[in-house]
Amino acid sequence: MSYLSYVTPSATSPWHTYLEQVDRVLPYLGPLARWGETLKRPKRSLIVDVPIEMDDGSVKHFEGYRVQHNLSRGPGKGGVRYHPDVTLEEVMALSAWMTIKCAGVGLPYGGAKGGIRVDPKVLSQKELERMTRRYTSEIGIIIGPQRDIPAPDVNTNAQIMAWMMDTYSMNTGATATGVVTGKPIHLGGSLGRVKATGRGVFVTGREAARRIGLKLDGARVAVQGFGNVGSAAAELFVGAGAKIVAVQDHTGTLVNHRGFDMQGLMNTVRRDGGVGNFTEADRIDGEAFWDVDCDILIPAALEGQITTERAARTKAKLVLEGANGPTLPEADDVLKERGVLVVPDVICNAGGVTVSYFEWVQDFSSFFWSEDEINVRLDKIMVDALKHIWDTADQHKITLRTATFAVACERILIAREERGLYP
Repeated sequence: MSYLSYVTPSATSPWHTYLEQVDRVLPYLGPLARWGETLKRPKRSLIVDVPIEMDDGSVKHFEGYRVQHNLSRGPGKGGVRYHPDVTLEEVMALSAWMTIKCAGVGLPYGGAKGGIRVDPKVLSQKELERMTRRYTSEIGIIIGPQRDIPAPDVNTNAQIMAWMMDTYSMNTGATATGVVTGKPIHLGGSLGRVKATGRGVFVTGREAARRIGLKLDGARVAVQGFGNVGSAAAELFVGAGAKIVAVQDHTGTLVNHRGFDMQGLMNTVRRDGGVGNFTEADRIDGEAFWDVDCDILIPAALEGQITTERAARTKAKLVLEGANGPTLPEADDVLKERGVLVVPDVICNAGGVTVSYFEWVQDFSSFFWSEDEINVRLDKIMVDALKHIWDTADQHKITLRTATFAVACERILIAREERGLYP
């Protein structure tokens, strides 16, 4: 199904999921479908060796990637993740979803993604810095403020972006704040960036709930993954009157049907790096998370979490995809049959890349906006994009995911067609 010699996707792999999503949208693209193969082939994939000297004097090698899926609408944009399970195929899928995401909300970017196969928790701070700087130097031949702009993702943060920015700047001989986003505020970062992805989940969730007549006041929310995205979304939903009844991350699965004390939960997460030691909740088996009584489910961890079996069990009326690719295509069908509305990742979690775009624009102009201005602009872009996608879904009687792909792929392929093929 992949048509590419260098990956062999399994039925549950991220790249297979993406390809199936593309196949589902091709019938809605009309004459543009002749360019459909463009969407199934990354423009550029770079695999790099990342050797560093460890603190004990030994030398270790790590495998790094940067994939630019499509650059028809502008420079590449996408995060860098540090995780022991990162593969080329996963990074390809993530870069492709970034292409769709940027086009879906109308940002002038193509999709890219990067990663290193490493468990960053076993590295010292100095080893992490050396690895980041070496990786940045290796991918420096294809990134740049007008070429490809990395950002934080799983297990990366503002400090890592600062090292990346500094390394690129040293190698090019001039400070280039616009080469990455998600930087510290003092280095050209934007207010509101850290919580932007979670805010986007909340904004799209608020609009979706209104459309299906679900009141947020008193709504029960279950959140998988309690990093930047899951925790920020949870706080905003609680602020709107909802209650968090279940949380799950790598440290454990907790339930409190009366609703979690968010302040206490956040204090535990900040102290321990996870929810596991929070005492004012009942600990349950990880698989039981999918059986919890809830109105809204927010998968905000890794891809491939909602299988057909879990889709058949969830009690949620609304699924908000805070993570990238959390729902398998067959599970999508199950949720649709059960009348569960899914707001797909490619619009739901686009708040992060939207505020990254704001940061990039601010870096170029050296003029910075207030956090209120950032949030108002983010809200407007997300609401307008979702409205257009919803109108498309109603027009063709298709799911929001297929509608988002339809809107995005039309924009991408029009750009491809108008640019033509060179030479």
